[in-house]
Amino acid sequence: MKEKNQVATIKDVARLAGVGLGTASRVVSGKGSVSAKTGERVRKAIAELDFRPSHAARSLLSGNSQMIGVYIPVLKGTFYMPILQSIDTELRLAGLHMVVAFGVGIGDERRQGIEGIEFLMERGCDGLIVMSNVLTDEDFSILGPKRDRLVVLNHESETIADQCFAADHTYGGVLAARALLEYKHKKIAVIAGPAASPDNVERINGFLGELGQAGIKTADMWIAESDFSPEGGWNCAKELLESGHAFTALFCANDEMALGALSYFQQAGISVPHDVSVIGYDDTISAAYAAPPLTSVHIPWRDVTLSALNELLNRCYDMKRPVVRDYPIKLTMRASLARPAAQKRKAG
Repeated sequence: MKEKNQVATIKDVARLAGVGLGTASRVVSGKGSVSAKTGERVRKAIAELDFRPSHAARSLLSGNSQMIGVYIPVLKGTFYMPILQSIDTELRLAGLHMVVAFGVGIGDERRQGIEGIEFLMERGCDGLIVMSNVLTDEDFSILGPKRDRLVVLNHESETIADQCFAADHTYGGVLAARALLEYKHKKIAVIAGPAASPDNVERINGFLGELGQAGIKTADMWIAESDFSPEGGWNCAKELLESGHAFTALFCANDEMALGALSYFQQAGISVPHDVSVIGYDDTISAAYAAPPLTSVHIPWRDVTLSALNELLNRCYDMKRPVVRDYPIKLTMRASLARPAAQKRKAG
């Protein structure tokens, strides 16, 4: 018997149950054939000894590391952190663990992504969740046979189409345009994300396409490219005001840039939505607490993330979790959107 305060081992369980180590291991791992009577003796010994297999022990018993690797481009902001929290919560509930890698600023984004994947593979992760829209089919091929234990968020790849999970960003852009048109805006400016980012291109194309169909001359619109950061939104809003370009509404390709723009407008004495309206994208948690609260295109990132995670767990551990591929996109209306001041005066 083990001494007081000594941590029980699988050997202690086997000894107390009067079975071989292999039999005890099969009961603990849930794999392999064991008679009901023998299984009951082993479980009774586990309870009596308060046996809790360590992570290393569970890995040896199952043949898996029980770890899922997650790669994201940056470890900051209000966009990526909720995604990580959703993944970590679900993995813990399943008795699994998360290992995170992210870009470290050495080399370009693609190189960072490749190195992040290599880092997670070297740690023995059973499967990978990758959030990057700059990696190519060739980059995923470095995984070899393990490519089947990969899912990709917010990106499309022809060679692993069933393992890719993304929302319809073109439609998201359309919804933003429709909202501005409904509120009678015609003089519209845009702060876009990086042109190299496919999801940004989709939302901007959807936005401009919908405006064009309504007769808005998009070629004459003020459009700036930024980096999805609050600083980028601030700088572009400053550039927009200094340009002297007339506008009554601003569409930002993500919430963080919209928050930066709102901050600059406040500093410059521009009232939102009295002087100009602002629409963001993603509907992150910060949108509701902006000043004023930010109208934003709601992308159900949690649904997208959990479907991708469920697909990965099904592939890695033969689970039977539900996977969906259609995600409802809508506009969350808040106080940053109103009719242009001239329209409001006419209505009065």
